[in-house]
Amino acid sequence: MDRAYEGDETRHLAETLGYVPVVPPNPNRLDPWDYDRERYGRRNEIERLFQRLKAYRRVFTRYDKLDALYTGFLLFALRAYP
Repeated sequence: MDRAYEGDETRHLAETLGYVPVVPPNPNRLDPWDYDRERYGRRNEIERLFQRLKAYRRVFTRYDKLDALYTGFLLFALRAYP
């Protein structure tokens, strides 16, 4: 979930399915909820990691058919960014 999907219906659906939403409430909300800031920060790190990997088209299109070559290029792509 992201802040754009922080509506009551979406939060309720996520909780019903067993997920723990870590989206901060919209600042304009009259009844804001508490959220785990540390968990939200970790979620952001993971999203940024996938954005970095998307820069390498080869990773997401899976040009390499052998697992060893794919894993090697994946490790290369992960080390290319600080």
